[in-house]
Amino acid sequence: MARIAGIDIPEKKKIIFALQYVHGIGPKAAADILRRTGIDPDRRSNSLDDQELSAIASDINEHVLVEGALRRKVSQDIARLKDVRSYRGERHRKGLPVRGQRTRTNARTRKGKKKTVAGKKPVKA
Repeated sequence: MARIAGIDIPEKKKIIFALQYVHGIGPKAAADILRRTGIDPDRRSNSLDDQELSAIASDINEHVLVEGALRRKVSQDIARLKDVRSYRGERHRKGLPVRGQRTRTNARTRKGKKKTVAGKKPVKA
């Protein structure tokens, strides 16, 4: 495993795909990093020398928010929404979908396992 910015990336994959194993780097960010550093996206990550790896690492540190810092920023943003009691913050607090999805059906990922509610009992006369 090669290490870039303190993160292990796969060695036998093309560098454009290997960079995407870092939390916070997607296809566009990986392509931008390689364009700025002048490295061919089709090269394998194990064929890069130390100078190229350090160029990628310094570019990531300079331009992209990744791993722990990104996770911290996202959690702070969610905490801020909760603190100001916004609609989105309340949805986060209640564990419901935040982006306007329906909840009558198809919200099981956010709501969790189904909790069955007993039906009405017939009235004895």
